[in-house]
Amino acid sequence: MAKSVTKDTLIGEALMIDMGIAEILMASGMHCVGCPASQGETIEEACAVHGIEAQGLIDAINKYLSEK
Repeated sequence: MAKSVTKDTLIGEALMIDMGIAEILMASGMHCVGCPASQGETIEEACAVHGIEAQGLIDAINKYLSEK
């Protein structure tokens, strides 16, 4: 399984890589990570809905993953 995410990674896929990503998403304002609809959204789509800059979030997630 991939050890990094991109703007096209689905939220559900990201959480399958590492459940710790949920904390990063929630800290950025995405409190709906448990919502079934969010599981099928890409990181980029979810960021657009929540008014979050996607690349910064992707960088934070990939930094977290690289430090594991």
